[in-house]
Amino acid sequence: MPRAVLVTGAGGFLGSHLVERLVARGDQVRALVRYNSRGDRGCLEHLSPGVLAKLEVLHGDLTDPFFTRRAVDGCAVVFHLAALISIPYSYTAAAQVFLSNVQGALHVAQACLDARVGRLVHTSTSEVYGTAQRVPIAETHPLVAQSPYAASKIAADQCVQSFHRAFGLQAVTVRPFNTYGPRQSARAVLPTLITQALTRPELRVGSLHPTRDLNYVADTVEGFVLAAEASDASGAVGGTFNLATGREITMGDLAQRVLRLTGKSLPITQDPARMRPSASEVERLCGDASRAREVLGWAPAVTLDQGIARTVEYISTHLHRYRPEEYQV
Repeated sequence: MPRAVLVTGAGGFLGSHLVERLVARGDQVRALVRYNSRGDRGCLEHLSPGVLAKLEVLHGDLTDPFFTRRAVDGCAVVFHLAALISIPYSYTAAAQVFLSNVQGALHVAQACLDARVGRLVHTSTSEVYGTAQRVPIAETHPLVAQSPYAASKIAADQCVQSFHRAFGLQAVTVRPFNTYGPRQSARAVLPTLITQALTRPELRVGSLHPTRDLNYVADTVEGFVLAAEASDASGAVGGTFNLATGREITMGDLAQRVLRLTGKSLPITQDPARMRPSASEVERLCGDASRAREVLGWAPAVTLDQGIARTVEYISTHLHRYRPEEYQV
């Protein structure tokens, strides 16, 4: 049934895919993008004209509580994705990352409470777990911030949970593991590897041994939709749900997989500039999504090879948007 929905962070990689999915299901979508003087709508610029014509695009900043309240007004569901997500940036601008991520979550939670929004779907991240102390990682795993970004997201998650416990806010937290796919920037590891494989004489990477649990973007988006649709009786409200495949791959093996799927044979060189500080590196991530499967009815449908192949196809036809030499992964 069509709903009036707000997506914060709609101009981001994941946000743009969620917007596309919500428009396809017939929702009335208000897409919030962070204001800049260029009027840039981020990844929304790459949606089809038919999808864009159905959007109400708002430019603003969630650190302004008055703007946030107006953005939420009249919406039945709010998907909160807006955040500063770059881990390297959090090393150099921690205060800005905390301000954006924590204050943004606070203002969204308060606005949803004031407007009596039916459901807030809040976005967490697997980075809040730090290096796995046990595998697979369930939602009961300790939260260990190994970067300022991870600390800001733990704080944002707890803010939303506190509003549920204290005031009855109808919130569900989804915790995606490493989402990838078309339109993702070269800030992320997989697009960087693919772009380098397509354009450069070698792959320059950071640490080769850490593992990640990679989830294709369409599968992650489906988790958001199911979190919004879950009935009150399901027990979803107030819960946190991992969106993960339960399979991990080292960064070295991922680089080899990219070379195979791009048909390239290139040397792989470790670049110290692309490595995190040693105590900040999350060595292992592999998620347990059994709660999402049991409560939300969610399960990943796209294999890693299928997802990488789709991402390679997209990047190969949009190379002008990628500048891998400018990013650290």
